[in-house]
Amino acid sequence: MSFKTPPAPNETGSKRAALYLRVSTGRQAAGDVSIPSQRDLTKRYCDAQGWIVTSEFVEPGASATDDRRPVFQRMLEEAASPDHRFDVICVHAFSRFYRNGAEMELTIRRLRKQGVEVISVTQPTGDDPSQELMRQIIGVFDEYTSRENGKNVIRSMRESAKQGFWNGARAPLGYRIVDAEKRGSKIKKKLDIDPVEAETLRLIYKLYTEGDGHSGPLGIKDTCKWLNSNGYRTRLGSTFGLGPLHKILTNAGYATGKWPFGKLNSRTGQLHDPSLVVDVPVPPIIPMDLFERVQARLAMNNPRVTPPRVVNGPTLLSGLATCATCGASMTRTGTTRRHKSYTYYSCSGCKRKGKSACTGRHVPMPKLDELVLQNVKEQLLVPERLTVILEALMERRSEKDQAVAGRRKSLEGELREKKDKLARLYRAIEEGVIDLDTDLKERIKILKNERDIVQATMDRIDTQARQRSSVTPERIEAFSKLMRDKLDSGDTQARKAYLRSVISRIEVDDQKVRIIGEKASLSDVIAGRQINAGNVRGFVRKWRDLGESNPSLLRERQPS
Repeated sequence: MSFKTPPAPNETGSKRAALYLRVSTGRQAAGDVSIPSQRDLTKRYCDAQGWIVTSEFVEPGASATDDRRPVFQRMLEEAASPDHRFDVICVHAFSRFYRNGAEMELTIRRLRKQGVEVISVTQPTGDDPSQELMRQIIGVFDEYTSRENGKNVIRSMRESAKQGFWNGARAPLGYRIVDAEKRGSKIKKKLDIDPVEAETLRLIYKLYTEGDGHSGPLGIKDTCKWLNSNGYRTRLGSTFGLGPLHKILTNAGYATGKWPFGKLNSRTGQLHDPSLVVDVPVPPIIPMDLFERVQARLAMNNPRVTPPRVVNGPTLLSGLATCATCGASMTRTGTTRRHKSYTYYSCSGCKRKGKSACTGRHVPMPKLDELVLQNVKEQLLVPERLTVILEALMERRSEKDQAVAGRRKSLEGELREKKDKLARLYRAIEEGVIDLDTDLKERIKILKNERDIVQATMDRIDTQARQRSSVTPERIEAFSKLMRDKLDSGDTQARKAYLRSVISRIEVDDQKVRIIGEKASLSDVIAGRQINAGNVRGFVRKWRDLGESNPSLLRERQPS
């Protein structure tokens, strides 16, 4: 293969090169074929030009139609830094770098202003007008090809859904993925009822509509508490939360037996045309009349939703700071004197209802921000203090484990009972006491099924117990260091997210400021269980690859 001639090297000597290697799908990444091929070709190209490879950025299973790629963002940020480690970004083809013609051209020009060139091994590169024109044509063609491929994939998946097959996503709670049929080298999948999870699902609906037999119907929060305190856990071994439980109670597919495919655009989050949505048939788990009763009760108890401005706003303590007198939130206010602006946290209750409801208070915003940050770092985020705070929580967690152990013990008794019944039936048949007729066969089948469900439940409890994360001194030390660093160097959105992860509210009084949080939330963050991977891009205005907005990197940075 003949290599294209790159721009002339710098006067300082050999160019420093960074390799960017990408594949589009997880299947390609798992196959480990395309990435090694790109690495070999780009390294040989750099060697031929006398360049030194100083960095390598590998992006397995990420689409290049936009810049929402963690590794790609990290590479751009490093290129923009004054002490970047490379002068050239080397790719196998421009389609590996971008599949959006306009975005690619803007990115290449921005990198060029920062002193970094993007070089394609197999396609024309350079600043000659004809070469730039060719690069732009290639970018537009790559974008067109990507969109056509996407249309074909979606068309195939929609056709598969019309035939009643599951398209490979994780099975919803209550279901499991089973092989349906084989077509050539492909195995088509369908959803079947998971006996263990289906019983938990039915219990959730029963608790919400009827209660546990000792009380009336439970709310969503009380249902969560009941499940967690009685040893029930999610598929991943975590305790139940309000959001996932609300989704379970509002999902019509459990009752209708129709699971919609293609309802949302995965990129924009917008609803597709209803005529394009395909209902995949699944076995129903919940009776329709029960589902309708749940919806009617949910409509009566519709909770208030936190406004997006509380999460997205530029104010550090919005949504956290409250007035100690009336309990209303402290909102941002400001004034200008002598051409200089001053900002305050002010009691919204006083502003809305007047001083008859609350005398109100105004605290300078920089003063309260600094006071809270300083005390959180010095009084909370030190290993010794965290250890003391979590001691009582460890005792309660032990009680939770005892609840799970109690449920397992009751399951062991139930399992012994099922096995004893089957053994007595087998013995009676062998001794000729009873005949193996149709009714007896059906009875044995029911007992076997009940025994298998109990055994599967016990196995799942054991698996979850082995996978459960723990709060160790090493995790506490690493968490303390990470949080203090982020509160010192992060931007407002980053510091706000970290504060909200460990603080429930801040009560502002005339003489005191009380910082209040939940030990359970603190423990979950330290143990690595409070990661909302799907919520970052929806709320944070500018998603960046800085750890605090990238769940995958956050998991990597947490101690193992």
